[in-house]
Amino acid sequence: MEDAYSGESQAHMKYLIFADVAEKDGFTNIAKLYRAIAYAEFVHARNHFKALGNVNTTEDNLQAAIDGETFEVEEMYPVYKHAAALQKEKEAEKLTNYALEAEKVHIEMYKQAIGLVKSDKDMKLDRVYVCPVCGYTALEEVDPCCPVCGAPREKFRVFT
Repeated sequence: MEDAYSGESQAHMKYLIFADVAEKDGFTNIAKLYRAIAYAEFVHARNHFKALGNVNTTEDNLQAAIDGETFEVEEMYPVYKHAAALQKEKEAEKLTNYALEAEKVHIEMYKQAIGLVKSDKDMKLDRVYVCPVCGYTALEEVDPCCPVCGAPREKFRVFT
């Protein structure tokens, strides 16, 4: 079941990425098809994830998110970044650094959220800003550019 969850999750993401390419290339209906099937793959992944017993209370889910992000920051991305540097893979080194720095911010956001949940309170959010280049996430608009990769604030995706 873990392998099925992993495979469906990867298919979901792959098809969303393929949809963006198809749309950029002018194939809007093929992009729509990819997005629809990506959703179907999400349904499969969600069903498998639930069957594995991985969906709990919001507090437990936030702790799982903190644990996952912490693993990425403390173990996974430092190793990947070091390996990329040793292999002189500049693009991989840059991208793993981007992810590492963004994940640090995610940990802090989840810690803030879990503290509120423990007090039976929700977060007060107007907008959430995400850099489309590196994944840096902010609760306020960045000025004038992303602190991790330098992308201009106008490129950020805004979640309302």
